This record gives sequence, structure tokens and C-alpha cells, in this order.
Amino acid sequence: MASADTVTARTLPAVGGGRASAFLRRLAGKLGSLLLTLWLVTLLVFFSRFLVPGDPVRFLLRGRRPNPDAVAAVTAEYGLNLPPWQQYANWVVGMLHGDFGRSLQYRQPVATVIADRMPTTLMLVLISAVLIVVLGLAAGILAAVRRGKPADRITLIALTVLSAIPSFVGSIVLIAIFAVGLGWFPTFGSGQGLFDMAYHLTLPALALTIVFVVVVGKVTRSAMIEQYGREHVEVARSRGLSRGAVVRRHVFRNALRPIVTVGGPLIAGLLVATSIVESAFGISGIGNLLVQSVDRLDFPVVQAIVLLVVTAFLLVNAVIDILEPLIDPRSAAGASAR
Repeated sequence: MASADTVTARTLPAVGGGRASAFLRRLAGKLGSLLLTLWLVTLLVFFSRFLVPGDPVRFLLRGRRPNPDAVAAVTAEYGLNLPPWQQYANWVVGMLHGDFGRSLQYRQPVATVIADRMPTTLMLVLISAVLIVVLGLAAGILAAVRRGKPADRITLIALTVLSAIPSFVGSIVLIAIFAVGLGWFPTFGSGQGLFDMAYHLTLPALALTIVFVVVVGKVTRSAMIEQYGREHVEVARSRGLSRGAVVRRHVFRNALRPIVTVGGPLIAGLLVATSIVESAFGISGIGNLLVQSVDRLDFPVVQAIVLLVVTAFLLVNAVIDILEPLIDPRSAAGASAR
């Protein structure tokens, strides 16, 4: 008969190996789903341009008489004379090599046009993400800890008021008060250099933050209040743990899963929301470029930006799903049990 030590020695590696294999299977499944979804997105993004009214050739020939020779030359230059499926194949192969085609309005490679504006948008998204996380979590935690008290009611009222303010209206109000009225911030532009850019993008980041802070704050409050009613919190209190320790270890930590699940895609969604704010503040970023490209039928730029935004959404969701066992160990235990 095997001793207890022998059984333990045989069991522990098996448990560790089982968790590792489960994680690898989970990772492979998520990557497979991600690649399949990306492929379907490329199909949708590329072929949707054939449903949009308007002829890109006429846009390219603006100001010139569309004689047959000119139409044929432009059509051949941009590959518009090829069958749709061949155009799609060339587009996908080009993307894999970093070539997204040529912009119809700028007559430059799309990658260059986007790269020139990407730093501004990334800085705007970074500042906004920090504000959303800090302000949203602070509001949600304050309301949950003080639920039923004046601080909770005031926080909920403030979040409700903010949720009724669209980003464009918020931009106008911030410009009127802090740029025109007080003169603390510039009214337009993105600045030069890191610190000057951060200074110019402070008001746009605040305008972009408004709606997202409301969502993160309310989700944080709801998730923490739900955890307050759980048995493990009552047990922690009965053991004499301080209020701060109970909130940190047993309430907020267990509420992280719904917060991250909702907050992650919201942060990725900032790339889309920048279009309104960048237009209001006259910022030359990806969002403003998207609006201009849609208006001018610049299909290559629109396709590249849409694909970039969708990829950001998918990557954020995939990372959250993969890291879920680290955020909430109970999900890993449940997966290994199955």
C-alpha cells in the first residue's frame, strides 16, 4: 500500500499540470476565436464599402473632367478594376506587410497618414483612461462604502447628472468655462512635445471622460454592494478585521471581475469616442481623421481605422478573458473542476 507521502507526491504535480494544461487550452481557444473573428471583421469592413453610395473614382478626379482615359488610369492605379475578391486578397496581404493602401484625399500611404496622428490620439486616450479609472473607482468605492448615507446619494446624483451630458456638449461647456472664461487652457490644437501635448489635451480628456466615469462608477458601486452581502465578508468582520482591510481584501478584490469586464472594453471604446471630442477641440487625431475620411469617401483610411478600433476591442476582451483566472481565482477553480 502506498504511503500518504507517495500519494501526495503523485497528486500535486498532476494538479499543477492540470491547471497548466487547462490554461493552455483556454489560451489556444481564445487565440483561435480571436483570429476567426478578425478574419470575419476584415470581410465585413472591406466589402461594406461596396454598399456605400458614391464613386471613389469621381472623388479622385475632382476638379478634372472625367474623360475615359483619366478614369481608366485612376482605376488601374488604385486597383479598382480588379474583381472584388482579388481586391480583398491584395488588401489583406498588404495589411500583413504593413501596407493599408493609399489615401484618396492625401495621396499618401494610409499607414503614414494614421501614424502621423496616432501619438495625439494615444495621449488623449491615455489621459482619459487614467481619469476614468481613478475617478470612476473613487466614486464607486465612496458610494458603496457610504451606501445609504449623504455621500452615497450625492455621488449617485452627480453620476446621474454627468450621464445626461453628451461629450460634445461637455466639450463646449469646458471650452466656455476653462478656456474662454478663465483662460486656463487652450481652445484648440494638440501642442508640441510631451508636456505641452498633455496640457493641450487636458480639457479634451475631461470631456471624453464624463460618460465613461459614470459607467465605471455605477458598476463599481453595484459590484461592491453585492459583495458586502456575501458570507465571506460577514466572516471577515466577525474575525475582527478592520473596515479598511475588509473593503480591500474581501469586497473590492472580489468585485474586480465585473469592474474589469465592463471597464476594459470601455477603455478600448475611447478610440471611437475621440471623434466627437477631437472635432470639437480641433485636434488632428485618429477620430477627427475618421470623420473627415467618411465625409470625403476615403475608403482606405476608413477601413484601416475601423479595423484598428475593432482589433483593439477584440484584443482587450481576449486579454480580459485570458487573465480572468488571475483576477478571480474562483473562475479558475470552477474551470479546473469541470
